[in-house]
Amino acid sequence: MATSKEDVAKDTIAIKSENRSENRRNITNSNAVLGLLTFVILLLACLAGFSSRLFAVIRFESIIHEFDPWFNYRATRHMVNHGFYNFLNWFDERAWYPLGKIVGGTVYPGLMVTSGTIHWFLHALNIPVHIRDICVFLAPLFSGLTALATYGLTSELWSSSAGLLAACCIAIVPGYISRSVAGSYDNEGIAIFALIFTYYLWVKAVKNGSVSWAALTALSYFYMVSAWGGYVFIINLIPLHTFVLLLMGRYSQRIFVAYSTFYILGTLFAMQVPFVGFQPVRTSEHMAAAGTFVLLQAYAFFKYIQKTLTKQEFTSLFFFSILAAAGGVFVSVVILTYSGYVAPWSGRFYSLYDTGYAKIHIPIIASVSEHQPTTWVSFFFDLHILVCTFPAGLWFTIKDINDERVFIVLYAISAVYFAGVMVRLMLTLTPVVCILSSIAISKLLSEYLLDETPERKRSVSESEDDEEEIKRREKLYDKAGSNKKPSSKNKKKEEDEESVSSNLKVFVVLAILMMLMMFAVHCTWVTSNAYSSPSIVLASYNNDGSRNILDDFREAYYWLRQNTDDNARIMSWWDYGYQIAGMGNKTTLVDNNTWNNSHIALVGKAMSSTESDAYTIMRSLDVNYVLVIFGGVIGYSGDDINKFLWMVRIAEGEHPKDIKESNYFTPQGEFRVDKAGSPTLLNCLMYKLCYYRFGDLQLDFRTPAGYDRTRNVEIGNKDISLHHLEEAFTSEHWLVRIYRVLEPDNRIAAKSAKKSTKLKTTSTITKKVWVF
Repeated sequence: MATSKEDVAKDTIAIKSENRSENRRNITNSNAVLGLLTFVILLLACLAGFSSRLFAVIRFESIIHEFDPWFNYRATRHMVNHGFYNFLNWFDERAWYPLGKIVGGTVYPGLMVTSGTIHWFLHALNIPVHIRDICVFLAPLFSGLTALATYGLTSELWSSSAGLLAACCIAIVPGYISRSVAGSYDNEGIAIFALIFTYYLWVKAVKNGSVSWAALTALSYFYMVSAWGGYVFIINLIPLHTFVLLLMGRYSQRIFVAYSTFYILGTLFAMQVPFVGFQPVRTSEHMAAAGTFVLLQAYAFFKYIQKTLTKQEFTSLFFFSILAAAGGVFVSVVILTYSGYVAPWSGRFYSLYDTGYAKIHIPIIASVSEHQPTTWVSFFFDLHILVCTFPAGLWFTIKDINDERVFIVLYAISAVYFAGVMVRLMLTLTPVVCILSSIAISKLLSEYLLDETPERKRSVSESEDDEEEIKRREKLYDKAGSNKKPSSKNKKKEEDEESVSSNLKVFVVLAILMMLMMFAVHCTWVTSNAYSSPSIVLASYNNDGSRNILDDFREAYYWLRQNTDDNARIMSWWDYGYQIAGMGNKTTLVDNNTWNNSHIALVGKAMSSTESDAYTIMRSLDVNYVLVIFGGVIGYSGDDINKFLWMVRIAEGEHPKDIKESNYFTPQGEFRVDKAGSPTLLNCLMYKLCYYRFGDLQLDFRTPAGYDRTRNVEIGNKDISLHHLEEAFTSEHWLVRIYRVLEPDNRIAAKSAKKSTKLKTTSTITKKVWVF
């Protein structure tokens, strides 16, 4: 009998051991499958992010877009050809004539260094790739890295499944694609990756309290500082996170180690960027980080001496010292600011808190379209269904709060505010919307996809415990002697509830899948139609659906490059300065850097003045050619006439005695270019250069000659004659017009002859009646 019991016990132990081994193998196989699926999904997300940004290359060609990317490309090409140290000391004599500009000390070099490093690495492997192609495809390449960084951050905050969904969302969401399509060679293309990766490393540092993770956070922050001025968002959000944790009573050694290491190393690293220099210790934008560092040290010190004091003594000393430290930091910053050691907040930051500040005090900032407040339509256009799921994810995060989730909540609140103030900052809101929306959707799917049938529960329990343990637990919760079987009535009720619950689950899951499908379709359509058209190559469509390519910009810049003197000076509005220098290789008076408001105002004054007054300004600046953009023929709304009032406002800020905005409006307060327009407007230089010879041009038989398709009116001044300039070039569709500034001798000779000035233009439009 004893032998039989021993054999049974041995058999039972062997069965249990075998079951445990089998469970371990199942778990290992399950983890391997999950790892493979995670890898495949992330790979597909990276490929989707890269390929969805190639519409512009497929439809047009591999070319740099917009305005700022042309300077970035020109600077990168100079660095690759002449070396990094020569780039840091590069003085660009073709910009801001006659002042010039020091490039190395006035740009964030991270974008150029990244492209140059990739170019060097590929050539080291004997892969001959032109630097232009690297610049074109850099942003799509980094979109894949951004998806990986978003996966890591979301996984640390919530779960791996939510991280996968967030990676897929950030890969195709229009709010991020708008600044990272192929050809959009701008700082934001790599900066969003640096932003998310820095936040990921910061969360890891907070969770582990590790010096190594905090040091990596500082290194990533250094890369962000070198890439984009938006690094100020990081150096204010991380201190805010630390400060809020202190207020919530969540101080720990982990927070102390993470923030102290990050702030010290991050500040030292940031000061190595030439354009930044001593700003981390001498500007108001960085004082919050310094104040939080001092406050954290004081808090940690008093926590350290807490053991040597009584509770009452410590409480009194603690609150008094903390208030004294905070007050001392605030007073010190105020004193240093008034003494001039710490620079006050810049106008760009004031405009984030007062939306009307820039329009009144710095009109050049307000004139930029991406600095305007964001409309509700833009939120839906760039984020689609994520706008609705984002608040749900925020609520789930707040309900289950911890140290790292406090960070994402602060990130969400601050990003929503700044994105509402400035449309450009939609870029910083998009990642957190993807993260929190993915948390919300993942939470819903985990609830409604979970199989909670009794058989499922039993199988899960049996895989974890043996049968005897299950029976013991059942007896614990049942009354003594009660082994009642459920009645048929109760059993039927449970089956009905289970059936209803299953139907509801199916409905919810299908609804979520439908929304995600609609989101993917919307993202593809917006990317294809709204964000994949290079601004220098326009396209129009005929009634039959065929496409016409309008290549006026490159046509004009190529004409400048080939037909003007190498040292020719071109006057235009600052929007086109980078393109003229990048494609035309000519000297410009102003460009998109906008560092000298007085110089821009002088150009605006010339454009707003009469031809004679403008000629005096142009002669003083040694101007050889004047370039204007005119969209009245093809209906292009981004031309200089529509931008003209900003030229007037900027000029009035520097020359209020000569230029007054009210003079360019009608007595009724209207800005009109027809016969009812202001005489000051109808006789200014910009009006003359745009509408010269346009009064003789009849676009079709339904409209009179001189009909402006952009403003939908017949112009008021058709008899325009030029005395100090002559037309040198007009592009095929009249989009770009270039005028040669005459020398004084030529001007006098032309004045003595009546209408002897011959038209000098290479425009292909020579007839008076055209149908487009």
